[in-house]
Amino acid sequence: MARLHPALEQALPLLPGDRPIHLLTRHSVRELATNGFADYRLPLTEEGINMARDWGTRMPRPIAALHSSPVGRCLDTASLLYEGWAGTASPPIAHESSLVEPGCFVEDLRLAGPQFFELGILGFINQYLSEGMDGLLTLEDGVAKLVRYLHRREPPAGEMAIHVTHDTIIAAFLGGLLGWRGLNERDWPWMMEGLWLWFDDGALHWIWRAEPGRLDVARWLD
Repeated sequence: MARLHPALEQALPLLPGDRPIHLLTRHSVRELATNGFADYRLPLTEEGINMARDWGTRMPRPIAALHSSPVGRCLDTASLLYEGWAGTASPPIAHESSLVEPGCFVEDLRLAGPQFFELGILGFINQYLSEGMDGLLTLEDGVAKLVRYLHRREPPAGEMAIHVTHDTIIAAFLGGLLGWRGLNERDWPWMMEGLWLWFDDGALHWIWRAEPGRLDVARWLD
């Protein structure tokens, strides 16, 4: 049976009460891919629907905005999180091109796409983190692009914005924030797992698996 990563709730006491908070999360449990690559048509399972709605009931503060990859399982996850929190249907969800695979890290899909299918998901991300890759932004530029995306979508103080995306985007973003040169299956984001993030005095703060981090990002902000 699928379950939330236990560190998600362990992070809640570490969140600052007065800051706008972002949750950048992977979508909930989807149907299994038959060829190892999850295409856009794979929907949430019944288990995934229930897990997203239940996690929504435990959101730590008001949800001010919903942002999502336009892929159906991501939109459904965002809607269910809100439904669990509010007990009502969600407001309109902003469709964000930066959150869809291949998302904000890719410049030329014609170059990057074949490498993705040749190397597989983990191999693709590890080559990108260790060496860079044709068709993709540098890792620093990709992280900076996602940082600016978040900063421009700040919710009100004491509230939160939810951003539903895919595992590859979270993995690349984590790699850039944490200085990873590669990762293994244990590091890979679980279904419905994400980072808690906030900005303060020109720095991005985050909590990943109950471990806090900080990066000076003033140079990237408008």
